[in-house]
Amino acid sequence: MDTEKKKNKWSAFWNRSRKRNGESGCEIPGTLKAGSGQPGGIPVKAVQTGSRDPFRFYGGRFSPTPDPGERRLYKALRDHVPIIDAAIGKIIRLAGGFQVTCRNPEEQRLISQFLCSVPVNGAQQGIQSFLDSYLEQLLLYGTAVGEIVLDAEGHIGALYNASLDDVELRQESPLEMKILTRENGEAKPLPWPELVFSTALCPEPGTPWGVSILRSLPFVTEILLKIYRSMGINWERVGDVRFAVTYKPGNDGDRAFARERASQIAGEWRKAMQNEAPSDFVAVGDVSIQTIGADGKILDSEVPVRQMLEQIVAKLGLPPFLLGLSWSSTERMSSQQADILTSELEFYRRLLEPAIRKICGLWFRLEGKAQDYEILWDEITLQDETENANARWLNARALQLEQTLKKGEEGKA
Repeated sequence: MDTEKKKNKWSAFWNRSRKRNGESGCEIPGTLKAGSGQPGGIPVKAVQTGSRDPFRFYGGRFSPTPDPGERRLYKALRDHVPIIDAAIGKIIRLAGGFQVTCRNPEEQRLISQFLCSVPVNGAQQGIQSFLDSYLEQLLLYGTAVGEIVLDAEGHIGALYNASLDDVELRQESPLEMKILTRENGEAKPLPWPELVFSTALCPEPGTPWGVSILRSLPFVTEILLKIYRSMGINWERVGDVRFAVTYKPGNDGDRAFARERASQIAGEWRKAMQNEAPSDFVAVGDVSIQTIGADGKILDSEVPVRQMLEQIVAKLGLPPFLLGLSWSSTERMSSQQADILTSELEFYRRLLEPAIRKICGLWFRLEGKAQDYEILWDEITLQDETENANARWLNARALQLEQTLKKGEEGKA
């Protein structure tokens, strides 16, 4: 009887939904069947403001996936601009580590042992190695994909960082995204999709894919590389000093033998320049020697290079001194930059925590243990621990003064 009532309730809800959307006999894009997670059917999760294009989410074939060429562009930026490579590496190292704490000491020992010894990518060990590669992929491409690999006994045997070239992300509906594997040029469903997870960095509204931290830097880096390339060409021309030897014949007799004398002067000059030891060059007649390019002035590149680097540093979110840039900054400014860096690293930690919880939660379920645990991140720097200790001391001091004043007022009353 209860089941029949529920069916009637869902049917009425479905009919009202179709009338509101002006549809008859067709499915609402972005809806899911009750208890199935598949598009269509009774709208358990209906996005009212999602796309109404019926072809956009049809089997994920027309969903706008990220362009692979964009990933190659970001990788080229990192390979050619050292400051970008250094910034990504420092963000990964500054993100720090974490600990999983449990109330049961035995569970605490087992989970700690698992996190430290789990194989990663066939050549690494420990969940921290997995998270470093996961965060690197997230920062560089905007989307990171990881996989939990089970062993023959049904336990977690390894962790794997999947390459975005080997998988395809399809948006099935506004609330559902599937991860497929590429095999022989075709995208095929995964046998166990619940073991694969992904994270997006600052996705745009309406799309599940993240954006790279380098998204707005191609134009700036192109200008910077042009300046460096021009500097290299100029130094090849001017740095490797070259000379112009000019012979001016005097009277008619000299002009008659100008070609022979010019050849002799060129030969002697070549011998003098090719000799490893310093040697003199002696010539007769009107001979002048000038350095090629000595009168040309190389443009000052300090100002434009700094302007481009300022844009890159502002986008990456790291203080300049961490990247080896000795720009003038006061102590007050350095303290504020350190606070901003702390907030940036906490943001990246919040992105990594769901992946950590998925791995730890699956380990507890497979081991038959209750999921009673907490994730505690390490302090980012020693300065943070000092400031936290000073803050606790000041709060305790203020509380003590308030209690003393309160007791004094009660004594007077």
